[in-house]
Amino acid sequence: MNTILKSYSSIILLLMGITIGSLVGLFVPDLVLYIKPIGDIFLNLLFVAVIPLLFFAISTAIANIESNSQLGKILGVMSAVFISTIAIAAVLTILGLWAFPVTAITQSNAASELISTNAEDTWGDKIVRFLSVGEFVHLLSRQNILAFVIFSFLIGISVRKSGEAARPFLQFLIAGNEVMKNLLTLIMQLGPIGLGAYFAYQVQTLGPELFGFYAKPLAFYYIFGIVFFFTIFSLYAFIANGRKGIKDYWRFNITPSLTAVSTCSSLATLPANLLAAKKMGVPNYIASVVIPLGNTLYKNGSSISSILKIYVAFAILDWNFFEPTTLITAVGITILVSMVAGGIPNGGFIGEMLMISVYGIPNEAVPAIMIIGALVDPLATILNATGDSLAAMLVTKFSGEKFSSAENTSAEPIEM
Repeated sequence: MNTILKSYSSIILLLMGITIGSLVGLFVPDLVLYIKPIGDIFLNLLFVAVIPLLFFAISTAIANIESNSQLGKILGVMSAVFISTIAIAAVLTILGLWAFPVTAITQSNAASELISTNAEDTWGDKIVRFLSVGEFVHLLSRQNILAFVIFSFLIGISVRKSGEAARPFLQFLIAGNEVMKNLLTLIMQLGPIGLGAYFAYQVQTLGPELFGFYAKPLAFYYIFGIVFFFTIFSLYAFIANGRKGIKDYWRFNITPSLTAVSTCSSLATLPANLLAAKKMGVPNYIASVVIPLGNTLYKNGSSISSILKIYVAFAILDWNFFEPTTLITAVGITILVSMVAGGIPNGGFIGEMLMISVYGIPNEAVPAIMIIGALVDPLATILNATGDSLAAMLVTKFSGEKFSSAENTSAEPIEM
C-alpha cells in the first residue's frame, strides 16, 4: 500500500483537487468567483513557462538529431501519422452519425457574439498570419504558437548547419532545456490546487448548459468520444508498442488527461505531455519534435467535433449530409480544421469559420455550431492533447526507433 501511495501520490492529489473543485462548482457556485483567480494564476504560470520550454525543447531536439536523413524521416512519418489518424477519426464519426442519427437542434443566438471575422481578409492573409509574424516580439505570444514553433525549428536546423562554431550556443540550448524542465516541475507542484480551482469554474460555467437544446448532439459527442478515447487510443498504443504500449500509455497519461479536462487547453497540457512521453519510453528527440508540433497540428477531438458540427448545421438547414461529395469535403475540411485550431482555450473558432466559408452555411445555423464547439471543449481537449504523446509513440514505431525502458521503471508516473 505504501508503494502504491508513493508511486501515485501526485495523481491522487490531483484527483482530490479536481473532486473538491467539482463539488464547489456544483454546490457552492458563489465561491467560484473567489477561487477562480487561483486557477488563473496556475494556468498563467503554465502559459508563461510553455514559450521558453518550447523553444529550448524543439531547438535542442533538432540540433542534436544525428543526420538530415533522420530528421526528414521523423517529419515524414509524423505527417503520415497526423493526417491518417485524423482522417480515421473523421470517418468513424461519420459512421457513428449514420448509425445513431442526432436530431436537429433549435437555433439560438446565445453564441452570436463569439463570431468575429474580418471580411476584408483573404485566406492568403489568414495563412500568412497563422504561419508567421511581422515582428520578433509577436513570436512570444501564445496566439502565434505555430509561428513560434516554426522559428524554434529553424533555429535548431541553423545550429546543426553551423557546426563547431555553434557549440557554445548548443550548450546554452541544452542547459536552458534542463532549467525549463525543472521550472515546470516546480509549477506542476501547484497542480492539485490550481486545477481544482479551474475545474470548479468549468463545472459552474458549463454545467447548466449541458441540458436543453444541445443534449442529443452533446450526448453523441461525449459517448462517442469516450469510446474513441479508450478503444482507438488503446489500439494505437498497441500498434506502437504492443501490450506494453497500452500499459505505459494509460499509466502515464493520467496527468495530461486531468490537466486537459481542467484547463480546456491543449497548450497548458503540453508540458505534462512531454513528461509523460518520456515515461512512455519515447525518445526525447522524437517527443520534442512531434508533441509541440502535434499541439497545434494534430487534434482528434477537433476532428470528431468538426464532423458533428457540419452534421448539425446540415440537419438544421435540412440539407443532405450523407451525399458523397459532402462527406469527402467534410473529411478534407476536418483535416484542415484540426490543423488550424490553435492550442488555446476555445481555439476552434478559426476552423469553424473555415467550415462556414466552404459550405456557405447561412447565419441561422452558425450559433448552433459555435455553442456545440464551446460545450464539447473539455472532452475535445482531452482527445486533442493526449493524442500528441500517442502520435509520438506511433512515430517512434514507424520510424524504426527504439522505445527506452529506463523511464518506465520509475516509481513516480509523472514528476510534479
